[in-house]
Amino acid sequence: MPGKKMGRPTDNPMPIRVGFRLDPKTLSLLDEYCKKNNIRRSDVIRQAIIQYISE
Repeated sequence: MPGKKMGRPTDNPMPIRVGFRLDPKTLSLLDEYCKKNNIRRSDVIRQAIIQYISE
């Protein structure tokens, strides 16, 4: 009998997908930051949006 499906936690669903374009330099900066801080691109972008709006 198969167990429960694995995937995103249901307590904070994120059903909306957003796409955008970056120049190579900006992407490189983003990737360096992600690698240094062991964080995903999407998490960095979400945090940046929250920080930008709260200023």
